[in-house]
Amino acid sequence: MDMNEIKEIFFQECEEQLAELESGLLKLNDGDRDPETVNAVFRAVHSIKGGAGAFGLDDLVAFAHVFETTLDCVRSNKLEPNQDVLKVMLKSADVLADLTNAARDGGSVDESRSRGLVKELEALANGELPSPSASAEAPAPKAAAKVASAAPAPTPKPTDDSGFQPVPFSFDDFGGEDDAGGLPTYEVIFKPRYELYSKGNDATLLLRDLSRLGEMTIYCNTDDLPGLEELDPEGAYFFWNVTIKTDKGEDAIRTVFEFAEWDCELTVKPVEEARADATSNDELPMVPVPFDLSILDETGAMEEVSASDERETAAAVAAAETASNVTQMVAARVEKKESAAAAAAAASAAAQNNAAGAGQTIRVDLDRVDRLINLVGELVINQAMLSQSVIENDTTGTSSINMGLEELQQLTREIQDSVMAIRAQPVKPVFQRMSRIVREIADMTGKSIRLITEGENTEVDKTVIDKLAEPLTHMIRNAVDHGIETPEKRAAAGKNTEGTVRLTAKHRSGRILIELADDGAGINREKVRQKAIDNDLIPADSNLSDEEIDNLIFLPGFSTADKISDISGRGVGMDVVKRSIQALGGRINITSKPGHGSVFTMSLPLTLAVLDGMVVTVAGQTLVVPLTAIVETLQPEAAAIHSFGANHRLISIRNSFCPLVDVGRILNFRATQANPVEGVALLVESEGGGQRALMVDAIQGQRQVVIKSLEANYTHVPGIAAATILGDGRVALILDVDAVVGASRGQSLKAEMSLAAVG
Repeated sequence: MDMNEIKEIFFQECEEQLAELESGLLKLNDGDRDPETVNAVFRAVHSIKGGAGAFGLDDLVAFAHVFETTLDCVRSNKLEPNQDVLKVMLKSADVLADLTNAARDGGSVDESRSRGLVKELEALANGELPSPSASAEAPAPKAAAKVASAAPAPTPKPTDDSGFQPVPFSFDDFGGEDDAGGLPTYEVIFKPRYELYSKGNDATLLLRDLSRLGEMTIYCNTDDLPGLEELDPEGAYFFWNVTIKTDKGEDAIRTVFEFAEWDCELTVKPVEEARADATSNDELPMVPVPFDLSILDETGAMEEVSASDERETAAAVAAAETASNVTQMVAARVEKKESAAAAAAAASAAAQNNAAGAGQTIRVDLDRVDRLINLVGELVINQAMLSQSVIENDTTGTSSINMGLEELQQLTREIQDSVMAIRAQPVKPVFQRMSRIVREIADMTGKSIRLITEGENTEVDKTVIDKLAEPLTHMIRNAVDHGIETPEKRAAAGKNTEGTVRLTAKHRSGRILIELADDGAGINREKVRQKAIDNDLIPADSNLSDEEIDNLIFLPGFSTADKISDISGRGVGMDVVKRSIQALGGRINITSKPGHGSVFTMSLPLTLAVLDGMVVTVAGQTLVVPLTAIVETLQPEAAAIHSFGANHRLISIRNSFCPLVDVGRILNFRATQANPVEGVALLVESEGGGQRALMVDAIQGQRQVVIKSLEANYTHVPGIAAATILGDGRVALILDVDAVVGASRGQSLKAEMSLAAVG
């Protein structure tokens, strides 16, 4: 493996770390204060910094170092991650991503922006919070301390008639290792875990590097060393207590251990703080020794005690004190061992759980997976062709060949499902990318907006995910710029000044639904209609429904923006959205309520490779209807058919009426409607169109087919989603159920795109 390959792996890992970073910061922004979340954010920046240093990416290292220092202040509870702090950190995460992309692709980054954020991060790390009140009040305790120390101590009064008078005495007058003129002193506790040694690190080398920072005193603690019979050769039993005088600061000490920090327990504290903790936590409580004070009230009692009695009494008291101290020491030692054993057991259990939960993964070039997908598709086609040949030549259907083909079909299905699972990925990376867009557009428009994501772990084919970013970006920009009102308008309408954009993903009927909802003003239908008339997109006397007016925003060149800006006004955004969704074999619907907001719903296929379909015949043409859209099939009876108007018919199904749609007539396969009694009805359910009964001539069977893009090889055909190759080698068209249902509701398909001559 050469250096370029290693560098490419580094950038792939950077993408994962950046996603982890943004996810953690968003959790903190939502009020999550779990220390593990803070640690995950810190680890992400730390890992990027370490890898970038290995490749000499100085700009990336420098920015990551400042970012990491500020995050370390949050991790050590020196900096409260409030909204203002997290706003700076989210912007810093964006710049870190830009620097990573620039290092990979050779681009450039806005230096003024990065320098400004570096100054803000350094200010936060130095305790300069955005609120001026906190900084103004901070020096007060020191001033009070100085006044108190400057005041003269009161002269103590005599305690008794003998004139005894205590003399004030301060141990602070003695100079020592912590005097004002000396160097700052730190206490370091360095306790390696076994992972440190398994990765080839050496504790002595780390301690040697630490000694270069200043004068150092070191003590090796061997209390955890077990007996020889219990000794694990790969275990880590020693730890070191280090006292070091240095003017480099705590950050320099931690930098020595930065590549081993996750494989050890590291504590760095100033000596004063460490001693205060030791005084409050480690000292054993004093146990009083029973003593009879009444003997002091008896005159001459001490003279009557013989010398031997004095020795016996002293021995008894000493024995009692010794026994008490020994008991305390033993109890403390046992308690320490038990707590250490319990901690070790808990750590071992956690490690086992992590090992069990974290599966092994490998990185595979996407081209190899695509080639595997294509081969599986060809395997499905050849299996169907083989089955078709056997069926045509074996009328009994009981031969061993037929049975073997059934097993081959089942095996082919399992292979196809497994391969598709490899390509399935969660939509989380795309959703996380939208967070930055919301922040940037909100800053540009002066609005306060919060993005809420749900269903981030919903999986879909990677091809779909790769093509989701562009339409989602335009929809987010549209929701922030046109949907959400300014804080002043929201306050006047009685709304929260902070707008909300909600992005959700979920599975439904073999498809993925992505909804983008906002709580803004909704679509101003009167303004949309007038704008369309002014742009000559619709006649002035056209009578449109609310749904038809809403869909005008998808027309090319349409925009309701009063002026062109960096965000909108050119009329290309929503047009791109619709074309992108249609290219994926999906559809988009709008639901809007004035004053309450809008909801955009995208319905997309889970995969663009294969689908389960029902092969039907319509006017001599072979079509495939996606199985996920079919509710049931039925044979119509004459008594169940009812006419409605001049050209519409209904079918009665269990005391309810459902519109009957002649697929051959809708697609212009035939000029007149067929007799429903002579065909088969497929009860289907579409997005936004309710249930319809699609009339076909016959059903050939149910099959798994490989999807072939009709748009890439021919052109977009209304009513047709894609094409496939059947087992006998013929090309069959895959029906777009929603387009056909929409045509039955009055949205006629284009006459020039008739499929009468196709096939």
